[in-house]
Amino acid sequence: MNLRNACALLAFLFLLHPALGEEKGKPNRLAKEASPYLRQHAHNPVDWYPWGEEAFKKAKAEKKLVFLSIGYSACHWCHVMEKESFSNAIIAKILNDNFVCIKVDREERPDIDHAYLTSLNVLGQRGGWPLSMFLLPDAKPFFGGTYWPPFDKEVQGQSMRGFKSVLEGILNVYKTEQKNVEDQADKLATSTRRVLIGETVGLALIPLDKALVNASVEAVQEGFDPKYGGFGSQARNFQGPKFPTPCYLKLLQHEQNNDATGNIKSIVSFTLDQMALGGIFDHLGGGFHRYTVEPSWTIPHFEKMLYDNAQLCEAYSRALFNNKNPLYSQALNSTCAFILREMTSPEGGFYSALDADSDGEEGKFYVWTDKELAEVLKEKADLELFKTTYAREPNFEEKFFILRRSMLPEKLALSQKTSLEKLESSLDASRKKLLALRNNRIRPFLDTKILTGWNGQMIAGLAMASKALNEPAYLKAAEKASDFILNNLQQADGRLMRSFGAVPGEKAQAKILAYLDDYAYLVHGLLTLYEINGDKKRLTQAVELNEKMIKHHGKQGSGPFFQTSEEHEKLFARSIDQYDGAQPSANSVALSNLVKLSKYTQDPKHIKVAEDSFKGLVMRLKMQPSSSTALATALAEFLEAQPKK
Repeated sequence: MNLRNACALLAFLFLLHPALGEEKGKPNRLAKEASPYLRQHAHNPVDWYPWGEEAFKKAKAEKKLVFLSIGYSACHWCHVMEKESFSNAIIAKILNDNFVCIKVDREERPDIDHAYLTSLNVLGQRGGWPLSMFLLPDAKPFFGGTYWPPFDKEVQGQSMRGFKSVLEGILNVYKTEQKNVEDQADKLATSTRRVLIGETVGLALIPLDKALVNASVEAVQEGFDPKYGGFGSQARNFQGPKFPTPCYLKLLQHEQNNDATGNIKSIVSFTLDQMALGGIFDHLGGGFHRYTVEPSWTIPHFEKMLYDNAQLCEAYSRALFNNKNPLYSQALNSTCAFILREMTSPEGGFYSALDADSDGEEGKFYVWTDKELAEVLKEKADLELFKTTYAREPNFEEKFFILRRSMLPEKLALSQKTSLEKLESSLDASRKKLLALRNNRIRPFLDTKILTGWNGQMIAGLAMASKALNEPAYLKAAEKASDFILNNLQQADGRLMRSFGAVPGEKAQAKILAYLDDYAYLVHGLLTLYEINGDKKRLTQAVELNEKMIKHHGKQGSGPFFQTSEEHEKLFARSIDQYDGAQPSANSVALSNLVKLSKYTQDPKHIKVAEDSFKGLVMRLKMQPSSSTALATALAEFLEAQPKK
């Protein structure tokens, strides 16, 4: 019996049991962790271990399987599984008696997350969070999934396995088919290793030319949603979630001047318009939510991530350099203000995320009832204008309003027979009243973990916004964050650390050796600062960090670059990050940095390292142009930097 057939047996285990209420026990090992996400599980009755040698020693000594759960603090379904399953005494007993249970914050340990998410993909399943994996005591995975309800249930006439049944099925399969499970784990580890190192990486005989860039641009254009903007699947009529995809926008913005038809420019502007109008944007407090659950940008999944807002600050800044659109200015200015007000530590570093949930409900902090709007906006004219602009009919759960603009500000002003300035002045007064009331609500959880790489992205976003909006305060915040990271997350030898945070009752400190994205994103931030203010200190810092990156993450002094250094824990393999998704791959950003460093320093070694690295990634760009858009942008920059023949 192969692994998939064996695991299919789980589908026949329908052992219904009445769910017990949440059970909160005494603090477990996670109470002493710096990660806010791990501490959210500190009172579970599950006997959690943080990732480390202690857990795997126990698994080997007691010959137990390992249950690995990976998530992050702003993950809604992570919270659901924590409440339903990890706080349940029945399920906790099964886990504690039969498994060694490990909890991982994917934002602290992207290497672990990447390895096991890849193994789930190799098994033929789509990934997500919470990521739930079952491992042998040697850490090799053999089965996994994402969210399971605690017990079996019927969903639209279909039986859905519960987590209890999954656990009992796993134990049964391992007991009766142990040798097959171990063989399949070996095969899965081998297949995962091949994917992690990148089977397409190599010196491919494909020329580095503009045709590769054009193919990526065409792939993005083919996925453009002409009705609502943004990108998705034409085959599915663009149904499903809608993400901002900043990597797509950056490529198109870079290439729009090469398009005589103007089609690329219209795609970008329409998408930026629709996001700034939509519910994905917080019209009261500023900032963008991570994505919407439907294609019209109306109903967000309410968490706010630092990295999304950082990249969108760059996107709207680039747009403003060429088009002083008041809608873009407002979206960018309020997003930057939100970051400084709610996501910045007193010392200047930027926090990681705001949760989707508050007071136990997703989105409760952000939505409004008709009654609430009327109670705040007491003047009939103010209420009528606000509802005309943002909330004419309930659009969430049939009774709540998620604020979204009904039309472009200029069009609305024309319909109201007033000037744009008077319109926005009136709306701004109403927005402030509603925000004041909203600030008294129970707030979403704030993940105060400070990550080097994400801070680098926000440094770049604020620096560009300061130029686009002519606002010195944003540049000052970017400078302060840079100093904070270099003073607190850089070791004496120049190496970076990944994360900064505090165990309760202790002083905050840096932990975990930095990954490739930490170097690449921070260098990007420093180079952007240099481009904006001309401070050569930032260029020197970028050069020095880039040298550390090449030395510790490169392949014989070049790229493509490994996600981890030689000093990091060895997992399946040293993976080579190549996928441009919600964030650009670290390799794509590193190559863009190398091209810029060559220009700014006039040192040819940077362009040589970039060229060698591109040759190792070109097959990826050729075969998967739509998931290599940041790499395509870097290649376009590289080609532009070549001497004219």
